[in-house]
Amino acid sequence: MIARYLSLLVLSALLAGCGSADAKGSAPLPVAQACFVTDTTQHPVVLEVASNSQDRQKGLMGREALAENAGMLFSYDYERSPEQGFWMYQTLLPLDIAFLDNQGVIVSIRQMHPCASSRSNDCPSYPAGASYWHAVEMNAGYFSSRQIEAGDRLIWDQPTSCNR
Repeated sequence: MIARYLSLLVLSALLAGCGSADAKGSAPLPVAQACFVTDTTQHPVVLEVASNSQDRQKGLMGREALAENAGMLFSYDYERSPEQGFWMYQTLLPLDIAFLDNQGVIVSIRQMHPCASSRSNDCPSYPAGASYWHAVEMNAGYFSSRQIEAGDRLIWDQPTSCNR
């Protein structure tokens, strides 16, 4: 019982940095415990899950901070083309994005910079460069500082993601 309470307390603290509800009071997104797995290391993360069109469109817009090991997972019901990607309109934080295939293998990683323009058409798009089913946004520098690269994997659909 105490272990479960402590787990919930730690998860709550991590999510506090995510700020998952916006100023309009919308409901927080579902959260997944996940793990980036390389050949030599595992990196646990907490991801908000944006799985519907409205949540994916909003993404991390307007956020002023993101906890160190927190991010957002975008999931699609169909494979997206290499030309499709993300943009940074009204996104205040510099972010890295990993594009994943349907098995969670990273197929591409891009760095994205905030767009200061108030006009959405002035903001650049960051295409994946490879077909993908999912994408994960993390703080800028997250992937390079942990030596996570294309070919590595994200596991999020298992209760013990970081325990192989």
